[in-house]
Amino acid sequence: MSNTFVHTRRTPFIDKTLQPLLIHGLKGIEKEGLRITQEGTISLSPHPVQLGAALTHPNITTDYSEALLELITPAMPGESDMVGFLTDLHKYVCPNIGDELMLAASMPIGDLRDSAIPIAKYGSSNAGKMKHIYRRGLSYRYGRCMQVIAGIHFNYSLPEPFWPQYQDFMKHTGDLKSYTTNAYMGMIRNLQRYGWLIQYLFGSSPAVSKSFIDSRNSIYSDTFEKFDETSYYKAYATSLRMSEIGYVNPVQAMFRVSFNSLDDYIGDLSRATSIPYLDYERIGAKMGDQYRQLNTNFLQIENEYYTSIRPKQLTRPNERPIQALKRKGIQYIEIRSLDIDIFEPTGISIETTRFLEAFCLFCLFRQSPSLDLKQYKEINNNALSVANNGRDPALKLLNDGRKISLQDWALTLCQEMQEVCEVLDNGNGDKPYTMALRKQIEVIRHPELTSSARTLSVMRNQKLSVTELVLQKSHEYTRHFQHATLDASIKRDFDLQVKASLEKYKRLNATSEIPFDKYLSNYFSKDTAASKIHSKTHSQNIPASTVETAAR
Repeated sequence: MSNTFVHTRRTPFIDKTLQPLLIHGLKGIEKEGLRITQEGTISLSPHPVQLGAALTHPNITTDYSEALLELITPAMPGESDMVGFLTDLHKYVCPNIGDELMLAASMPIGDLRDSAIPIAKYGSSNAGKMKHIYRRGLSYRYGRCMQVIAGIHFNYSLPEPFWPQYQDFMKHTGDLKSYTTNAYMGMIRNLQRYGWLIQYLFGSSPAVSKSFIDSRNSIYSDTFEKFDETSYYKAYATSLRMSEIGYVNPVQAMFRVSFNSLDDYIGDLSRATSIPYLDYERIGAKMGDQYRQLNTNFLQIENEYYTSIRPKQLTRPNERPIQALKRKGIQYIEIRSLDIDIFEPTGISIETTRFLEAFCLFCLFRQSPSLDLKQYKEINNNALSVANNGRDPALKLLNDGRKISLQDWALTLCQEMQEVCEVLDNGNGDKPYTMALRKQIEVIRHPELTSSARTLSVMRNQKLSVTELVLQKSHEYTRHFQHATLDASIKRDFDLQVKASLEKYKRLNATSEIPFDKYLSNYFSKDTAASKIHSKTHSQNIPASTVETAAR
């Protein structure tokens, strides 16, 4: 894809006519958090009925495990309102989980054998069955321990009125939807190029429990240092969640999904969800009448592909994500590389959300050429280097083949973000976005201020294992939210949502539907034509030997 934006190497001056249109872009947060017992083991109890039905509640649901809560804010223009909504969700949830706790960290603790991790259940409707079987497939493919690693997703979109004026300013005369989509894809490529900065600043998982190491059974286990009898760590790590022992997966590393255009992205994902993989064929899709996984392809569905940034579009009922993107283009982007901050009660601070919003806009306005295979490898290597050794003062990253110190590059990027922050301050004398940026500049200059460094410091100073520290914070924050006052009208709204979700769930389970096999066939048949087209044009993205082996 040719680059339609002509920018300098540095963030361009933002035209005064565009500046007011950048204010109040829509922002949302999805925060995962495990329900655990007082002793720190994963809860085996069902999703609390007091929180509604996970399948049908818009704000309180579950992710992989029945115990893995997911709290979702609406898309909101004000970062204070968004963080306030997330806080209110915690105030509502924590009193409704009995004597259990919400885990205050990304990396799970306690017994992490598969038998100790219950897969989420969503009822007898076809939609509910599909969600459960997909998760069962993840269990066979990756093990359950990996799937209960928790994180925070930050969603962002620019205000709609911005796009036509920006297109006009850039003197682009084509289709607005295509222009907007190409601009978002450029933003995503830059978020990938510079995404290591998010891991450095907001990584909060430099240590893991021995039970996690044992359950992952990773070839990388011997690269860890022993902190105590139950804790392992890496001295300069920022986010082990984003390292080889976390979400990085060798099977998914066998194919590349291109972000050079939305068509490339859709085509590559379509192929990955339609080509069988031999090891998954050995597992089998069904054993008798019981599904083990949705299919035996490289990916069961698109969401199985883990990437730090996703282009997103709201889907219709039973619509595939790539179909929604094809139909309407990109509505917003999702940043998925944020650890739960162990030093924040909700897992994320308002200053972090302000930095991320400014970072997104910085990545939009900065030049974003297409990426080749060498550049993708460079991006991945930088990300892994920072995840494992981001606070090492000797660490060098690669920028277009040239070595550069992390600190020098990070400070340069932040300096170039200043103009964006000034625009987002919008005349506010407190300069909240500029202050958020200055805070992160201090963290870059002083690595001991990072959440990852502070985690190890507290463990050393208080002689705590990682499990003891995480449990301490989980008790503290859960008690805090249990005793916090929730506005009566907000509580009433949440109560009504719970009731409505339970009623909708009951109706879904009672509705007569087509057989599940037919439901699944219909769902996957929607993209067959696109898959065939792109299998001719992007066959280089999955090795031919792999395709031939899988086809036998």
